[in-house]
Amino acid sequence: MNLKYLCYSLIFLQTMGYGQKKFKNADALFEKMWYKEAAEAYESGLKNGNYTALALKNAGDAHYFNTNMPGAAKWYDILLSQFPEEATSDYYFRYAQSLKGMGDYGQAKKWMKRYTNRTSTTTSTSPNVTNIQKIVAQQPEYELKNISVNTALSDFGPMYFEDQLVYASAIDSSYYKKRTYGWNQQPYLNLFIGKLNTTGTDVLEAEEFSREINTKYHEATLAFSPDGQTLYFTRNNYNGSLKRDKEGTNHLKLYRARRSTDKGSVDWMDIEELPFNSDSYSVGHPSVSEDGTKLYFVSDMPGSIGETDIFMVDILPDNTFSSPRNLGPIINTPNREMFPFIKDEILYFASDGHLGLGGLDVFKYSFDQTATLPQNLGPGMNSNLDDFGFITKDHTTGFVCSNRKGGKGDDDIYSFEKLETSCSQSITGTVKNKKNGQILKNAKVALLTQNGTVTAETLSDQNGNFFFEEQINCSTSYVLKISKKGYSPAEEQVTIPDETGVTDRSILLETVDDLIVEENGLLKIKIGIIYFDLDKSNVRNDAAIELNKIVLLMKQYPKMKIKIASHTDARDSDAYNLDLSDQRAKATQAYIISQGISSNRIIEAIGYGETQLINKCANGIPCSESQHQLNRRSEFIIVEM
Repeated sequence: MNLKYLCYSLIFLQTMGYGQKKFKNADALFEKMWYKEAAEAYESGLKNGNYTALALKNAGDAHYFNTNMPGAAKWYDILLSQFPEEATSDYYFRYAQSLKGMGDYGQAKKWMKRYTNRTSTTTSTSPNVTNIQKIVAQQPEYELKNISVNTALSDFGPMYFEDQLVYASAIDSSYYKKRTYGWNQQPYLNLFIGKLNTTGTDVLEAEEFSREINTKYHEATLAFSPDGQTLYFTRNNYNGSLKRDKEGTNHLKLYRARRSTDKGSVDWMDIEELPFNSDSYSVGHPSVSEDGTKLYFVSDMPGSIGETDIFMVDILPDNTFSSPRNLGPIINTPNREMFPFIKDEILYFASDGHLGLGGLDVFKYSFDQTATLPQNLGPGMNSNLDDFGFITKDHTTGFVCSNRKGGKGDDDIYSFEKLETSCSQSITGTVKNKKNGQILKNAKVALLTQNGTVTAETLSDQNGNFFFEEQINCSTSYVLKISKKGYSPAEEQVTIPDETGVTDRSILLETVDDLIVEENGLLKIKIGIIYFDLDKSNVRNDAAIELNKIVLLMKQYPKMKIKIASHTDARDSDAYNLDLSDQRAKATQAYIISQGISSNRIIEAIGYGETQLINKCANGIPCSESQHQLNRRSEFIIVEM
């Protein structure tokens, strides 16, 4: 791994600390992104158990960036157990990814939940951590075969060029003095080209793509204009000399070249940087739309949502470009999106931010239909390590890259063929409160056929999610019925498409009355504050007006039963307040009964005194009268409906 992860590593390095004398050599190797050697140095320094948070972070990351998931998981585990306060949410995410890379999906699910809980914001693309097993259980739709030109080093980034395939490889170039890249001690990447066999599934003997394009540093991931006359490719920030930013980092840039056939053979000339490059951030991994009007690429430029995002520019008629536009939060996540490829208005890309099997997974998203989230291409195409660089001519055959087990070494290029499989579908969704968007757990969700037969039932989980995989038939319409105590039931028609995948729905429920709210999993009747005079428990006239709202609601819903809980502020003694609040609860109960509500519909009326204050106004803390008044409250909890 090298150019594949370079964008990601550059961001990480900006946050790395220094100054560990014991790990001086390891830190120096890590700073230069020589991750293979750095991992060995940290292993040596940490073997006696003298841990620091920074050394554990770097040791884990050195393994992680070379996809040694067991090595990464070992140090992340110690980091999160011994230094949890010094570990940002990124390390929870990387630990979960490492566990997925080892195939431990149960523990990965647990740590993804912790990652989700620690992140301050949740986007529409936040991984639905409860559904990892759903993807694992999908029927594989693709068969992959390792192609002939792969080596023991890194081979990736394929792209069609006429009847040939161009790709990047770390195999030594014959006319350069051997140079190795410190990330993984492999030679620098160059571009190679080979003729496709008659079936288009393998590459015959390959040769160097172009001496004009290849340099002594990295070149990889390229795209061609539809007429084959223009080439876009990724290279280090190099034009005769290597340029670095003020932190000493050499970023990636996109370049453009024009095709030349003056000497009877294809070569490239007029190499130039694209205008939205920068010495201070990376740009790479190009893909050109079929009509030649749009260029997609990856960057960590300002305006990025995550660590690396997919952007797009318009290619204008005069061969200039529009300003870059981020593809937005449906595609991009707070983590990594990379290797875009556009075909028939379908974007294929790699991500470790969407729900996947481990490392980078391949996803697709169709721009010409209403879709909620990108679709994971499932087992077969994806593994528990890195899968990326997907290209295709017809959506059924093509090439993809992976460092999965069983390859020739490091990253390999695989040809793929989509299998003839029976259509397999599942239905998933989330139940939320329509008024405030709050997730609703323990909502009953029933799946019915069009004639009303219930085929399956489930409850929404603690994250409001539900999932059906039983008896889901493609090209069939179903009805979802959702119900929950205190809420009006809802129904939604669901039509299952004629293709394997997941049908996702977001269901919104409304409470049966505006006075009913849900707080911390409890249904309550929310009326104005029931005021009591200081040291008194009799129901005042203004309190009676509010209590009459409860009486009216209970008459409207004759099966409703409630619990009354009364509270005081912290003034006076604990024992006195406990007795006073109990008297107020009983007085409230008596008033409601006096208005025609049966006594057996009030399950309990109890006072809690000052034991459940809702602000800081405890004993000995000075507070205003209005602050104390907030604690003098009554709650009406719905027990049955």
